[in-house]
Amino acid sequence: MFEWRAALDRGLVIPAHPLALTHSRKLDERRQRALTRYYLDAGAGGIAVGVHTTEFQIRDPKVGLFEPVLALAAEEMRGRDVVRIAGICGNTHQAVAEATVARDLGYHSGLLSLAAMPQAPVPELIQHARTVGQILPLVGFYLQPAVGGRPLPAEFWREFAALETVVAIKVAPFSRYQTLDVIRGVAESGRGKSIALYTGNDDHIVLDLLSSWVARDLDLRFAGGLLGHWAVWTLRAAELLARVQALRASGTAIPAEWLLLAEQTTEANAALFDAANGFDGCIAGIHEILRRQGLLQGTWCLNPNEGLSPGQAAEIDRVCRLYPHLTDDEFVAQNRDRWLA
Repeated sequence: MFEWRAALDRGLVIPAHPLALTHSRKLDERRQRALTRYYLDAGAGGIAVGVHTTEFQIRDPKVGLFEPVLALAAEEMRGRDVVRIAGICGNTHQAVAEATVARDLGYHSGLLSLAAMPQAPVPELIQHARTVGQILPLVGFYLQPAVGGRPLPAEFWREFAALETVVAIKVAPFSRYQTLDVIRGVAESGRGKSIALYTGNDDHIVLDLLSSWVARDLDLRFAGGLLGHWAVWTLRAAELLARVQALRASGTAIPAEWLLLAEQTTEANAALFDAANGFDGCIAGIHEILRRQGLLQGTWCLNPNEGLSPGQAAEIDRVCRLYPHLTDDEFVAQNRDRWLA
């Protein structure tokens, strides 16, 4: 039997799964399946579906794609030792319903977004999490405010981490100060050894994975990453995490070359996520790489107003030209037809 909690604790590459659409903005089931197959073959140890990168609008009753998209990924993951994480959104009623769907489809845990409760005080948020956690184990989610998240103080993370149903936290505020709030809260919760920390800071991936914090006699580290950035070039992400884990195990000092790689990765992410335009094109940028690789037909999003920003394609050209070692185009080209079959 797959020990998914142990795998999560060891550290995994977990891509945030995009949504494959046709030109008419309908689900492209063939390419949706192909993406999941790509992530599995590239070395992902988990996949997160129904999250920000999958587009929150899949929950709109007029779209109706939340359950179908989760079901497609679940079918492709069936029989594989991979951690299945479902995005959970909305008020408590909606979140419980989504957690129930995910549980029934065989997902191990739910990535709990609190974006729908922007003014709720900490006690209300904790009660919300407690209720949803009765349905499905929880992965906390600190989503950056630029794409709909809300500030969450250390007090919240201390009380949230103390919940027995919390198994991990994705830390993605794109802020060092707010990242430290999560670290502090986990350390003060008394459950620091029971919670796997995952970086979602796509602007700080490599340095997050290399960092450690000693707090309350705990050595806290990021076990792995749950990242939109890792929805592309996933083979390289798997290689990166394996190298980080080997470096940690060796106990040697961090070589200077890692600092160079960290900055190159962040520069590439700035192009993919459209940092120059306040992340307006962050999903379309991921789609653009997958389109160039032949896994997607286009960069279409459910919202017709979402797409590449002016100049974003040229920025993607530039970073791909500068840092070909960050890409996995050859791997995709060798396997794409099989994934699309």
